[in-house]
Amino acid sequence: MSSIAIEGVSKIFGKTPALKDISLDIRDGEFMVLLGPSGCGKTTLLRCVAGLEQVNGGRIRIGERDVTDLAPRDRNIAMVFQSYAVFPHMTVGSNIGFGLRMKRRPKPEIEKRVREGAELLGLVPFLDRYPAQLSGGQRQRVAVARALVMDAPVLLMDEPLSNLDALLRLQARADLKRLHKEVKRTTIYVTHDQVEAMSMGDRIAVMREGAIEQLGGPMEIYDNPATQFVGGFIGSPPMNFLRGAIRDGSFAGDGFAVPVTQMRGDLQGREMVLGVRAEHITIAGDGIPARVLVVEPLGSHALVTVLIGKTAVKVQAPIDVAVRPDQAINLHFDEPTLRWMDAGTGSAIQR
Repeated sequence: MSSIAIEGVSKIFGKTPALKDISLDIRDGEFMVLLGPSGCGKTTLLRCVAGLEQVNGGRIRIGERDVTDLAPRDRNIAMVFQSYAVFPHMTVGSNIGFGLRMKRRPKPEIEKRVREGAELLGLVPFLDRYPAQLSGGQRQRVAVARALVMDAPVLLMDEPLSNLDALLRLQARADLKRLHKEVKRTTIYVTHDQVEAMSMGDRIAVMREGAIEQLGGPMEIYDNPATQFVGGFIGSPPMNFLRGAIRDGSFAGDGFAVPVTQMRGDLQGREMVLGVRAEHITIAGDGIPARVLVVEPLGSHALVTVLIGKTAVKVQAPIDVAVRPDQAINLHFDEPTLRWMDAGTGSAIQR
């Protein structure tokens, strides 16, 4: 068993709390993503699991073992860092087998496992090359292979793709997802990139200011954000937000009114924030008046930025949409997909 139980973990740097009573259960073989902006505590939490940071409170268990006070080498984990950390004076094969040599494994076993790791990551043709002869993506695969051949049941990854260009990141995401399906290691993956999180994670823990804001499956979080922060962080483009109140069958704000047919009676007149995704807004013959600001063709679709009242809103439209800047248009919101948040706390409201 290689499940991970994080129980009430806190971490303080000086007088600054980096983690605030974090509890998280990660299932055996699960790919868990820690997602959030810089400074939210995601890397600190990963380092606490690795043993690179000592916790100030709480416990960490891997399987049946309490590892809270164990050194990193005794936790039976493998880790891939943001920097490749490959040794320039060693060949690819030597880099992959480095950890096994440090553990004094028999030479035949090292050769066998290095070969297996290289095959898994498409590195067999490069085993005799040096890192300087590889691309950035290939060097990153060497670092991943080195972690995998250690055969540790837990794999920790700290933004391993952040140094790659856009095209390599796309390929590396697919490689890592395929790899996880094949080896089924319990994995914690830290990233600030919500596209990585959505495409790779079994579940996502969205973090903010040292706490977990929401935990759930990628589409669960995307469709039903627990807070305005989560809705604005997940999605590309992020969720649109309009501030106003329900009055006389409409959600009305500064210079706009959105028709609403179903809403709890006790929410009448209450200040709220309406959240709507770009793909749930359509350009219609009649509806909510808006003015076009920018049209961005993106190949498969166009992203149209419009002004509703005084609020800028993103609309996903067909690539051949016939609108231009400064044009007056009308919009239709798909009412079942609208999400509501409290204007003061930002927490989701069930209507």
